[in-house]
Amino acid sequence: MRDDILQFIETVSNKSMYNKKQLLRLLALPKSRYYDWIRRQGRPNQHNGLMPKTHWLLEEEQQAIVNYCRDKIDMGYRRLTYQMLDENIAAVSPSSTYRVLKSAGLLNRWNTKESAKGQGFKQPLKVHDHWHVDISYLTILGNTFFLISVLDGASRYIVHHEVRTHMSEYDVQVTIERAREKFAEARPRIISDNGGQFISKEFKKYIHHSDYTHVRTSVSYPQSNGKLERFHRTIKQEEVRRKSYVSLEDARRSISEYVSCYNTERLHSAIYYLTPEDVLRDRIKKRLRERQFKLDRAREMRIKRNAA
Repeated sequence: MRDDILQFIETVSNKSMYNKKQLLRLLALPKSRYYDWIRRQGRPNQHNGLMPKTHWLLEEEQQAIVNYCRDKIDMGYRRLTYQMLDENIAAVSPSSTYRVLKSAGLLNRWNTKESAKGQGFKQPLKVHDHWHVDISYLTILGNTFFLISVLDGASRYIVHHEVRTHMSEYDVQVTIERAREKFAEARPRIISDNGGQFISKEFKKYIHHSDYTHVRTSVSYPQSNGKLERFHRTIKQEEVRRKSYVSLEDARRSISEYVSCYNTERLHSAIYYLTPEDVLRDRIKKRLRERQFKLDRAREMRIKRNAA
């Protein structure tokens, strides 16, 4: 049809009062397209899209990604990517997972706003440099209890936690002391907000006798203790609000199980999507090498399959 149109224009322009420019205007045919057709005259049409590459995902890989992520999409596509890699479901990059899930209609867009303030404390270089301490309210069986947590700033590992009936400086000291019993050699900087428990004379004496240093965050600036604030938000979303506890002991047991899973199984976005325990035990390089090996092997497999 393209060559027929070119022949029609040539014939009419030679046998009528219309020149080619007028004919193109009458036919609503852009000049650029007309001259492009002239260059391609006599050759078959070819699409201009990218040709499939040998390392593109196989259909079974795409289906495996969709099947695995369909009921877990609230975890985020990046975390799911590394979980699939660790569990040998699919060896792909986060961008590939995003494209597959986007094509399957499983992703929604949302808007995020940057904080106008700073980013809090400078990140610690090694584990047990910073221990963040904070208290969060829990409503269990219609009563208010208090989750007191100690989090290591470098690894995001929950060093210790307590579900207490009170939130006095004594309860905070007990929680920190039990964390210290697990890592007796640690001498971290204790980071907290300006709650009454942390500014009391008793707590100052405790810090002094324990050979710790204590830093309080800026007033009305929770980002400085944001790592622990985020953990408390996560445990409420993923554990407390999804469970119906039958007693305080049942709540403590279930929360302890979640914390154990958080430390040893749940992938954390801020630490290469590894677990806090991987960072605490200095397994980062080993785990990243394992993942890269799986990605390279999957790529080679796709090239062979697609080339066959």
